Amino acid sequence: MKKCLIISGGEFSPLPDSLTSEYFAEGAEKPLVIACDRGYEYAERLGIVPDIIVGDFDSAPEPVTDIPIIELPTRKDDTDTMKAARVALERGCRDICICCALGGRLDHAIANIQTGAFIVSNGGQARILGRDTEILILGPGAYSIPQKAGWSLSLFALSDLVDGLSIYGCKFSGEGYSLNNSFPLGASNVWEADSARISFRSGTLMIIMSRLKPGEHI
Repeated sequence: MKKCLIISGGEFSPLPDSLTSEYFAEGAEKPLVIACDRGYEYAERLGIVPDIIVGDFDSAPEPVTDIPIIELPTRKDDTDTMKAARVALERGCRDICICCALGGRLDHAIANIQTGAFIVSNGGQARILGRDTEILILGPGAYSIPQKAGWSLSLFALSDLVDGLSIYGCKFSGEGYSLNNSFPLGASNVWEADSARISFRSGTLMIIMSRLKPGEHI
């Protein structure tokens, strides 16, 4: 699956080592990199040169650069990150990671989650990264989520219903579950194996992995 890294404008956070090795290891196919508004400054801090810059530049000045810029009006329907997702999908990317996307305003975080749901509705899968939170947004299928020691694992329905859900390798495991988007049945789980095996038949599932605070346990 062709990959895209979108560098958003939330709180700055370094890329996890696992993602750096997946996207930028020697010999790996380079992802399309899109920086959104302040995300261009974050790209410089990460040592990454974007392929495209997107933004209305309300949170950072428009950079002076030879990199192609898609300048957006401040009065628009799409957020900068949503526009970047549209560009990524138009260019054939279906594995889309949005980093520096959390830790700022709550409305922006929710908008980024909805952007992830939009990606899934268009045949892709989305990852959203912050300093202490990683989010996966997925369509129906079977997935293996490697253990993250000291992190929690929670499942939420982004669609009205996620049906035929099974989860194994966790403290709370089982099969035949249904999740809906008005009750947090899947909150606060934790790995008890090297990986969590998750599958579901229909819907859009959000998996949130959160770093536990010292002394916190599930």
